[in-house]
Amino acid sequence: MTNPDAPVSAYEKERSDGGEVDPRCLPQELDGDPPIGDEIVYPDYSEQDHANWKFLFERQMEMLPGRAGAAYLKGVDTLGMTSDRIPALADLSKTMERATGWTVARIPGLLHERDFFTLLSNRVFPSTDYIRGEDELDYTPAPDLFHDIFGHMPMLTEPDFADFYQLFGKAALNAEGVDRQSLERLHWFTVEFGLIRDPEEIRIFGAGVNSSKDEVLHALEKAEQRPFSVDAVIDQDYEVWHLQPVLFVAESFDQLVTEFRTWAVGRGLLQADA
Repeated sequence: MTNPDAPVSAYEKERSDGGEVDPRCLPQELDGDPPIGDEIVYPDYSEQDHANWKFLFERQMEMLPGRAGAAYLKGVDTLGMTSDRIPALADLSKTMERATGWTVARIPGLLHERDFFTLLSNRVFPSTDYIRGEDELDYTPAPDLFHDIFGHMPMLTEPDFADFYQLFGKAALNAEGVDRQSLERLHWFTVEFGLIRDPEEIRIFGAGVNSSKDEVLHALEKAEQRPFSVDAVIDQDYEVWHLQPVLFVAESFDQLVTEFRTWAVGRGLLQADA
């Protein structure tokens, strides 16, 4: 049962523009263990589903060279993604497991934080297996497989980032009060909207940027770019409903791991030897 006293996520907050919150963005709890890896059945996608994937994949891959980080682009290649068809989660899981020990679970939609973090702490990435419709190709506030597969999975083939994400899951399971809000902001400004110096130019690694036409251009050309530090990030509020005005630039994935571990240990969310 959901704790009624738990702070709401950014998706559940009232919109500052007065708009209604999309019900697809309300977190849901898992009813039992989700299928993982070879347990995941490939859906009977329609021709239109595959066409939507092809359109989105080709559009983003035209934009990302010179904008996305080298680790992300290498991950797309490692996972063998092409525009031909929607990848099978079971196949992606096998490749990720060989690369960094991560596997994939199929989930029904946006997960409640406890389920989400439990999977991450076990090096399991939760992914949907449905794709947005033609009317939402430019923008959808709801989770879908394009965001999960194309946005997130390439970075999970990068060893330092893969380790960071597992540490994040472990720390989040121990968080209460203000630490939960801090972790939500850290997730947003790294995993979803992170930038990195790669090696001299600023490049994108966040899933929310790499999977979005508008965010790709906005992040590098219009957003205010601030140096990454845990303290700076946890002091920065955000909304999910519009282009992000402020983003943070990490110097390296090693910095991300080291500073996050130091902060989490200091807050009692991780053991010192984590």
